[in-house]
Amino acid sequence: MITGELKSQVDKIWESFWTGGISNPLTVIEQFTYLLFIRRLDERQIAEEGKVSLLGGQLENPIFTEAQQALRWGHFKNQDPQVMFELFTQPKVEGLTVFDHMRQVGSKGGVFAQYMKGATFMIQTPKLLDLVVQMIDKIKMDDKDTKGDLYEYLLSKIATAGTNGQFRTPRHIIQMMVDMVQPQKEETICDPSCGSAGFLVAASEYLHRQHTDWFLEEDFLAHYNDHMFTGIEFDSTMLRIGAMNLQLHGIETPELLGQDALSKGNNIEEQFSLILANPPFKGSLDYSEVEPSLLLTAKTKKTELLFLSLMLRMLKVGGRCAVIIPDGVLFGSSKAHKQIRREIIEKHRLQAVVSMPSGVFKPYAGVSTAALFFTKTGTGGTEQVWFYDMKFDGYSLDDKRTETKENDIPDILQRYHNLDAETGRKRTKRSFLVPIEEIIENEWDLSINRYKEIEYKEVQYAPPAEIIANIKQLDEERHQILKALEGLLG
Repeated sequence: MITGELKSQVDKIWESFWTGGISNPLTVIEQFTYLLFIRRLDERQIAEEGKVSLLGGQLENPIFTEAQQALRWGHFKNQDPQVMFELFTQPKVEGLTVFDHMRQVGSKGGVFAQYMKGATFMIQTPKLLDLVVQMIDKIKMDDKDTKGDLYEYLLSKIATAGTNGQFRTPRHIIQMMVDMVQPQKEETICDPSCGSAGFLVAASEYLHRQHTDWFLEEDFLAHYNDHMFTGIEFDSTMLRIGAMNLQLHGIETPELLGQDALSKGNNIEEQFSLILANPPFKGSLDYSEVEPSLLLTAKTKKTELLFLSLMLRMLKVGGRCAVIIPDGVLFGSSKAHKQIRREIIEKHRLQAVVSMPSGVFKPYAGVSTAALFFTKTGTGGTEQVWFYDMKFDGYSLDDKRTETKENDIPDILQRYHNLDAETGRKRTKRSFLVPIEEIIENEWDLSINRYKEIEYKEVQYAPPAEIIANIKQLDEERHQILKALEGLLG
């Protein structure tokens, strides 16, 4: 758990970045990330050196050679700020800076090191560099929760900064979706637009929280570290941030693919048992840029529809999906909108639609969204669909997003995992079931307002003559008050 002291230190350094001229929050997080990685490189070598000291022999393929000791975290952190800064900016050791060494470390540095192309050191002053290094040095890196929570706190700054917020889905919404799908032991989990890898991290945390005994099994640990998690992301900065987020949460070698998931370069089919995602909204691509098989489901240029086609293709038969979509996907009247809804409803099994209030993504977006939950079957299976009209998510729905007592999420989880009890529930309630026949009759419309019934309460008003008499009485009282005021004024 990140402490208040650590939060205040992060806040102070964040302000220092801004006053130092680095105003893009993604750049700030990226520079943090590089320094975290540089520290981890030193710790990896320390661990290997400990094994050699205990068992004997020689250190093979060291991250740092004997001549490169000055580039290690344990060395430069104790140097004068100016000396430290020169080690980062001037190639003094075998023609390398600390940053150059980090960029060329290769596979020895783990999954994060694979995405160093384009990495740039942007800390401009010795004072700021020393401030950040000393703060990072205080973090207990052997504590998965502390370092993971620290990084999540850094990522939350993206939202509070009010820019680049499209990269961050609110953590409590991610956790709600993960708790609804309840990842299992043999899952292969993918986010095809992974950004900072929030969904993948939340799935790993769910497993740690609910199934600690699995982590005692060697086979499960191997699957967890090497095969369970896959992320696809075309932005190299976000790919680096996502890789570090996963590593700090204890996932050492996830599969991360640096590409556009909708492009012709992505030919993944029937590979995953669970997809969790919040893909880009409101985007538009030329047909020539899109992988052709995606257009067979629904010929469209809209990214939100193309991603649904992609997820159906990437899922194994029996695979499940939880995805956030803009409201327009639920009721859009175009041929493509209807095609993708019909595909999911009639050829696969749609379980639930959770409509969320428009303030969920504030302060950076006010779009209304919903979460879809479906299973790929290829043979249908939708009998009835569960709808929930979320009004509150535990935070105010304005730009401040302060914590509140009103929160529908516990009720959503309880009801979703007990759908038998929802049978016969009135449509005037917050949640209810709708049979597939009725949805088909309404052209596969999935907006909750199409099926929700409004309960009108009769209001009794006084007779018109009585209302007029009351108005006359009020007018007479007003007249008397004015007359009294005139008397007081002489």
